[in-house]
Amino acid sequence: MKYVFLILFLTSGHLWSQRIEWKEDRKLVWSNFKSNKNNQHGKDIVAYTHCGWVYSVVKSSNPKGAAKVNIETIFNEDKSWKDDTRITDYVLNHEQKHFDIAEIYARKIRKEIISKIKTSGNYDRYFQTIYNRILKDYRNFQALYDGVTEHGMNKEKQSEYNAIISNELEQLKDYKKL
Repeated sequence: MKYVFLILFLTSGHLWSQRIEWKEDRKLVWSNFKSNKNNQHGKDIVAYTHCGWVYSVVKSSNPKGAAKVNIETIFNEDKSWKDDTRITDYVLNHEQKHFDIAEIYARKIRKEIISKIKTSGNYDRYFQTIYNRILKDYRNFQALYDGVTEHGMNKEKQSEYNAIISNELEQLKDYKKL
């Protein structure tokens, strides 16, 4: 007997809101930022990108049965905010990179899943540990990115991170969602 579990990284509120799945050929546009509320409360904050992952698993009640885990990187339009008086293409690029970072870490999860999770028993044994470790790394990297780039205002550092993020996406291209 198979069970289907849907577990969400983001709050269940996103089920009723508009979400955009990360795709290489689709970039964010300012009209995707639909929240009217700035939850960040910083005067230097021009925009906020609410992104992360959703995942689902199909597994067997038999520990030796197959397990299939699907990870999607998503952007939540209804929780993403912008200050209409200060937005620019440059700021949009910074926000796109937050979304790209989420995809990098989704690929890291996919990479580990491919190598370690083949059965339902593997899923039960390894998934939460893998997920929690990569989630911690993801949050730390997002904070570092904003700190070093000064929320994108340091153009030299932003340029460096643009290259780092592009390189990471390329290095992990074998683990993009098909």
